[in-house]
Amino acid sequence: MKIGIFGGTFNPPHRGHLNAAAAAIEALGLSKLYVVPTGEPPHKALPEGTPSPEARYRMAQLLFAGDTRISVLDLELRRPGPSYTIDTVLEIKDRHPDAPIYLLMGTDMFLSLETWYRVEELLENMTPAVFARAEGQTEAIGSYAAGLNAKYGVEPALIDYALLDTSSTFLREVLSDRQGFDLVGDTVYREIIRHGYYGAKPAFPWLREQAYAMLKPKRVRHVQGTEEEAVRLAKRWGVPEDLAREAAILHDITKVFDQRAQLRICEKYDIVMDNALVENEKLNHAKTGAILARNEFSICDAVYEAILCHTTGRAEMTLLDKVLYMADYIEPNRDFPGVERLRALAYVDLTAAVAYGLELTALELRERGAPLHPRSEAAAAWLRQTREG
Repeated sequence: MKIGIFGGTFNPPHRGHLNAAAAAIEALGLSKLYVVPTGEPPHKALPEGTPSPEARYRMAQLLFAGDTRISVLDLELRRPGPSYTIDTVLEIKDRHPDAPIYLLMGTDMFLSLETWYRVEELLENMTPAVFARAEGQTEAIGSYAAGLNAKYGVEPALIDYALLDTSSTFLREVLSDRQGFDLVGDTVYREIIRHGYYGAKPAFPWLREQAYAMLKPKRVRHVQGTEEEAVRLAKRWGVPEDLAREAAILHDITKVFDQRAQLRICEKYDIVMDNALVENEKLNHAKTGAILARNEFSICDAVYEAILCHTTGRAEMTLLDKVLYMADYIEPNRDFPGVERLRALAYVDLTAAVAYGLELTALELRERGAPLHPRSEAAAAWLRQTREG
């Protein structure tokens, strides 16, 4: 039986870590590989904005969950103070006293091994296993390995694989630009987006996939049309296109839910649903959709407010609010009396278009004997005052 230990900050964990683990298991013939996220690394400070050790441990669990040969341990999270490798090695040695233990590491860490805490004791209890395909460092790795053998009587194992030490750094830089999904995989990415780690914003292909899975096919066509229209309107009126696109993709994610499910979402997130929304099921999804989008996709306040008022409008609507309201109203799949006038007006006078849209809604509600939502009344009054002013 051979045991491997794969330590690191996993900040964040990514497919490179997963591939490296598989390469090490195969190259060394490991029976078990323990992945051990570092709590407080002794050699370097973690970058500002790094998620908590518990969060990184959770993400590592998600990344490695599909391989039964791998277990993720919280050994270093449970210890106070700096995470010293010798303590981890000795603890795992107690679990497997008769098994050889291999400590996986990248080239840079290997070449600094003699500076590690209690290095002689460390080398007595494990064999370094180095991801040795580092460009331009093959000679240095071989020379250092020979030195360790001569001085400590240990012969490091070399793994013909390049550990992607810079991928986590790269991911921290690009996640806020809606990139990096393909490098971390769905479960880790979902966790990053849900909690907003690294200032991450959801990649649009991934976001569409998540949103469409919550909709009926007919509704998907509407959402696609709304996104298309929202981007056009955003370009026309100087609204950030990525925010308009995000709001449009997510604006109807709870539309399929019945009244009971809508209210459960409010209860889950401790939100009070006002009586006017409770009485009008068609409007509920704006509030529950905004709530769910905030908690599952970490949307910003501007997108939250736009989704929240996309059915009713509100007083003091922002440009983004107006863009989503109109995009939802006039997207290419819509067909009702007055829609062509509304489409033309939206690109000439956005405020007037929103006001006209509210008039059409009020007329429809009167014909059905339904009351206008107070937020719509407030929006109409505010728009009249704005236009008159």
